[in-house]
Amino acid sequence: MHTHIVVAHPEPSSLTHAVAARIGEAIVNANAGNTVTTVDLMAEGFDPRFNAQDHAFFRRTTTLPADVAAEHARLDAADTLVLVYPLYWWSFPALLKGWIDRVFTQGWAYDEGADGKVEKKMQRLQVHLVGLGGAGQQMIDRRGYGEAMKTQIDQGIFDYCGAPVLSSTLLLDADSGMAATHLQTAVDIGRKIGTPAL
Repeated sequence: MHTHIVVAHPEPSSLTHAVAARIGEAIVNANAGNTVTTVDLMAEGFDPRFNAQDHAFFRRTTTLPADVAAEHARLDAADTLVLVYPLYWWSFPALLKGWIDRVFTQGWAYDEGADGKVEKKMQRLQVHLVGLGGAGQQMIDRRGYGEAMKTQIDQGIFDYCGAPVLSSTLLLDADSGMAATHLQTAVDIGRKIGTPAL
């Protein structure tokens, strides 16, 4: 099984990056046949702006941008996608949202037929989401942020493309001394991803 981990955080020394690393290590350690690639969108300089060529590709009047084609190749090689990110305004950082905007293209992630029906093209890709936030669970629950994020991200993005979200985890109170707990949770997440179902 090959897992592709995508991280969107500007600080390589952040808890977000440490969580991603622990998940990857645990996946590899769970089964000798497991492989992992980890992509740091910030370090790679991925351009999240949906530009004129992206729009023309959406309209099917030009070819796919080369950087998006490279991302497609990475995802085509993966069985599992893990996104690890800080919560910014109860969603992804703009960098990760822009990655999704540009990479989950019509014709590759989904297709809209002449009859208006959507063909979901990503059923084979299993998705795991790991968001880190400074707020506590009480605030998330009180304001309905957790359900809002599941609607926007789990359903609005991945279900639209047919990619099943197998886990969606929020590691909260991240600024309040919870690092050790969150790193252990990351190991547990990685073990679960890396252990094939019987």
